[in-house]
Amino acid sequence: MSIPFIILLVAVIIVLWAVFIYNRFVALTNRTEEAWSDIDVQLKRRYDLVPNLVETVKGYAKHEAGTLQKVTEARTKAMNASTVAEHAEAENMLTGALKSLFAVSEAYPDLKANTNFVELQRELSDTENKIQAARRFYNSVVQELQNALEMFPSNLIGSAFGFKTREFFQLGEGEQAAREPVKVKF
Repeated sequence: MSIPFIILLVAVIIVLWAVFIYNRFVALTNRTEEAWSDIDVQLKRRYDLVPNLVETVKGYAKHEAGTLQKVTEARTKAMNASTVAEHAEAENMLTGALKSLFAVSEAYPDLKANTNFVELQRELSDTENKIQAARRFYNSVVQELQNALEMFPSNLIGSAFGFKTREFFQLGEGEQAAREPVKVKF
């Protein structure tokens, strides 16, 4: 084997490696977009359920206008969020407002017995579970992309072609508190 042949072989191997790494970054970026799209679909479903829930509660809980207004405002803010961080903050606000709404419903036995309300509550719970699953998938893909962008030698290709990591869709303080053990006092 001659020296030019060895140099050519090494150059071809390096180019093939660079193409492989580049394609991996493209795939990770596309998976991240797809994962965010899954979250977005579930968030839109949630936003569509909220007005029906508010209308159902409004018929029974006429004296709870402040709670209903907070839910509506939180929904509007969530729908207008543009970044991942804004979505996370707005979603946490909406979750808190919905918890207040469900707490109010406890004071109205007729409302709790309403089949429409029960069905909306079940659909909303199902949607929340789907959002959690989509969020876990999104965060795992973001983690994989971030690792590839930070690990040597793939970080050379990632930075050379301008690939960027994405923001994680973080748990809010309320959800973080829900993971802590419950304190029972007698």
